[in-house]
Amino acid sequence: MTQNTDRIRTTHVGSLIRPPKLIEFWRSIEDGKPYDEAAFEACLAESVAEVVRQQAAVGIDVVSDGEFSKGLNWAFYVFKRLSGIAVRPATPEEMADPMASMGGGRDHQAFAEFYAEYDAATGLGKRLGNRVVVSGPIAYSGRQVSRDIGNLQAGVAKAKPQHPTLAGFLPVVAPASALPGAKIEHYKDEESYLFALADALHQEYQAIVDAGLYVQIDDAFLPYMHERMVPPMSNAEYRHWAQLRIDALNRALKGIPEERSRYHICWGSWNGPHAFDVPLKDIVDLVLQVRVGHYSFEAANPRHAHEWRVWETVKLRPGQVLIPGVISHATNIVEHPELVAERIVRLAKIVGRESVMGGTDCGFAQSPFARRVHPTIMWAKLKALAEGARIATQVLWGKRAAA
Repeated sequence: MTQNTDRIRTTHVGSLIRPPKLIEFWRSIEDGKPYDEAAFEACLAESVAEVVRQQAAVGIDVVSDGEFSKGLNWAFYVFKRLSGIAVRPATPEEMADPMASMGGGRDHQAFAEFYAEYDAATGLGKRLGNRVVVSGPIAYSGRQVSRDIGNLQAGVAKAKPQHPTLAGFLPVVAPASALPGAKIEHYKDEESYLFALADALHQEYQAIVDAGLYVQIDDAFLPYMHERMVPPMSNAEYRHWAQLRIDALNRALKGIPEERSRYHICWGSWNGPHAFDVPLKDIVDLVLQVRVGHYSFEAANPRHAHEWRVWETVKLRPGQVLIPGVISHATNIVEHPELVAERIVRLAKIVGRESVMGGTDCGFAQSPFARRVHPTIMWAKLKALAEGARIATQVLWGKRAAA
């Protein structure tokens, strides 16, 4: 596994706020309007190179492409990379079904007045009004991930002379989060469908690590579905649902080196109440079944900041690394570096200083059009993350980390 040897390293979840010039292209693309494809590709490559430079400049060690190439959002980008699926408007019955709709849940029921305002302001209701149908055999096209790999590699190579230890990662979607609520028409059962999806996604995972990058598997729907399913379903039914998807993910990870892979969970990145999130202690055994070397999870927001105590009794396998969120993506308050250091040191004293990286709770922009904070605040937060990691390094190793 990739562990710390002499300092606390830093990273984040992947999605960063897109620059205005790139957003203009994405609006045309998503609205089906004509656009200059060559100009878009050039803008994308330039934007990725610049955001890699910015990440390195503020002190991030393992950087992403900002997920700048993904339309729709962090998960549903995959619609354009898979064949055998169709998207149609959801029926009223499907919108009310927790296993068919991609929205709703106990939080929405308990805080209906808040969510009526929030969803209207963010446009979420409009984006969630569709149903995915698996109407044919699922197959994968790797053209777009090859472009993403090339852009990130070029950006890292350009920044490396000033930042020799810089590394890159690409976030991609897990089977549980790729086609949530899909209606299965082609496959005989859910397991057959999920394993076919896993085999398709494996090609994306493999291409990323073959290129010398880290692959991060994003899986917000695995924890989030608990608050939508339980009740009316039982916790046992949820765990059966989740276990099947963990098994599919491990199938997709077959042959992927654990030291080159990361698994990210969250409880949904929106800045709402989250009063019904499943506790980490109730799903940590499922999470640790995923055969990766790094586990990224929310640990800074007020609903989950206390859950560092889970690691007092839950043990990692030798070489595994935790990437707790030590800054939040969902508040405009910029965390003090001393607080960031405190969060890192507290966990490092439990699992070992070699087994903790500084990270973020979730991504700062879930799509080209949805961001959680202002760009200037995002960069201030990432700078605070890097400064906090340097303070933690001094505490844990008794020396200053390089700036």
